[in-house]
Amino acid sequence: MEQRYRPLNQIGIAIFGLIQSLKFAVRKETRKGEKISELAMASHIFNTASVPKLTISSVDRRVAFTGKNSLSTFRIRISSRLPSLERPHLQRKPIAVRSALAGDMEETEQQSEGSVKPPAGWEKWVIQAERAFNVLLTDSVIFLLDGLYADRHYARFYVLETIARVPYFAFVSVLHMYESFGWWRRADYLKIHFAESWNELHHLLVMEALGGDEKWVDRFLAQHIAVGYYFLTALMYTISPRMAYNFSECVERHAYSTYDKFIKQHGEELKKLPAPEVAVKYYTEGDLYMFDEFQTNRAPNSRRPKVDNLYDVFVNIREDEGEHCKTMVACQTPGRLSSPHAADLQAKADTDDAKDNFLPPAECVGILDCVVTSSSFASRVQRLSAKESVKP
Repeated sequence: MEQRYRPLNQIGIAIFGLIQSLKFAVRKETRKGEKISELAMASHIFNTASVPKLTISSVDRRVAFTGKNSLSTFRIRISSRLPSLERPHLQRKPIAVRSALAGDMEETEQQSEGSVKPPAGWEKWVIQAERAFNVLLTDSVIFLLDGLYADRHYARFYVLETIARVPYFAFVSVLHMYESFGWWRRADYLKIHFAESWNELHHLLVMEALGGDEKWVDRFLAQHIAVGYYFLTALMYTISPRMAYNFSECVERHAYSTYDKFIKQHGEELKKLPAPEVAVKYYTEGDLYMFDEFQTNRAPNSRRPKVDNLYDVFVNIREDEGEHCKTMVACQTPGRLSSPHAADLQAKADTDDAKDNFLPPAECVGILDCVVTSSSFASRVQRLSAKESVKP
């Protein structure tokens, strides 16, 4: 009888936890006069996931993966100590995971707030509602994943990385649709979002190389969640790009926190294990243009990670998630996002021969704004010329 009603009890506990998370998010957003950064709020919510004391059991894994050459297969034998789960109670214990990302994020948000007029009136309440919904939705998924994958790290990372690529697919799809109608033309956004999906793809390849996709049920769950997530993100991005970018920011914050805790708990073991070949090639070989492209807060060629062991791989992935998070913050302010390589392009555009080769961009925020502000190429040229004529 107890086994029969256990699923109902777990569902009741999950619903109660979601209601409490929503109350906390709304209360934090609407409290007047309290200066709390978005990072502090999101970190508190995401890091309140229950993480019990872990017991260590030895598990031998044989991991096989193929590098760029399909004929050469590199096999490594990993003996890792994976923690098993002690079932948590309803009460959650907060865990502080505020590393270098915290200061960078707060500085990024302060720069964004200083360069743009802060929202007021109804817009302020809309933003608060959007963020409260995003926090609730993200926290709900985290709550479920904590129960399913608490003692299987690589499988959990495989699911996370399968889902992590989806928002960038959705962003690019919607932007291509806008371009087809002549509503929008900004190459920077397309390049950056593709570079982000390219980075997440290699994270996924690393997790597959570590055996995260061995079980059919994990592949089934990750792929079907990804399909639903795609349509949700595409719809959200069509209605409110700001809300969609904030949602992705929440997801990337959680990813950073998850990898950070994993590194701190298993760092010594990871340092003894070799790095997958796919990670070595991605971070150290070939043209790293796409690797630089998604890091919009860094100058090109300023970050060149080392990959000596599996510990370095997870540190690099964690730092990648932090860069994604900062890029999503920048995307929430219209017109603020630009390619890290844009400085070189602008220098070329300033020459007499190159000025006529750069088309005036068409910009809009959401499908309603795109329909209302749609204009011809000639109209955009005329507006651009008028703006340049009034500059001192």
